[in-house]
Amino acid sequence: MIRLLIADDHAIVSSGLLQLFSLSSDVCVVALATNGGQVIDSLRTTPCDLVLLDMSMPGISGIDLIGRIRVRAPALPILVLSMHNEALVVRRALKAGANGYMTKDCDPEALLLAVRKVAAGGRYLDPGLAEQMVFDTDSDQFKHPHEQLSNRELCIFRLFVSGMGVNQIADELAISNKTVSTHKARLMQKMGFQSNADMLRYGVDHNLGS
Repeated sequence: MIRLLIADDHAIVSSGLLQLFSLSSDVCVVALATNGGQVIDSLRTTPCDLVLLDMSMPGISGIDLIGRIRVRAPALPILVLSMHNEALVVRRALKAGANGYMTKDCDPEALLLAVRKVAAGGRYLDPGLAEQMVFDTDSDQFKHPHEQLSNRELCIFRLFVSGMGVNQIADELAISNKTVSTHKARLMQKMGFQSNADMLRYGVDHNLGS
């Protein structure tokens, strides 16, 4: 039996996943988490065989959360299930320690296959993403200016583009307003933005809103 921890802050997604896995004879959901803190707490108290992880949740999330899981449980399989399908995000998630990556528009049977494969020690990449990355011949170069940003800078950039302000982002990521402002200043300098309008325009043009 595969003991599964589902980490997703969207109730409708978690509900659908619970229904899907309830129909499987070899997968059992042992914990649900809606933010990064709950994921870490669950790992302390509830043994599991795989973490099914959304990339965008309140508090610690995404690349940062994958890294923290790896520190606490180096061998625990992590399968990302995300709405983000950009090669940049996928590459960074895998580099941070994820064992697999799928998008939320995947077929339920494909998700079950991925869960079983990753829980057994394998790796799994959504076929559409795999094809995109294989033909991304310039993957080692910065194809777009935002690819030079750090993981945290890119996360904060996305949140600004999605319409959040400094205070909201600070609450979302559980960091100080000053830290958010510092990251914002650095990313604007790296990208050569002269104003918030420049930043938002670029983000919209490159579909970076979370």
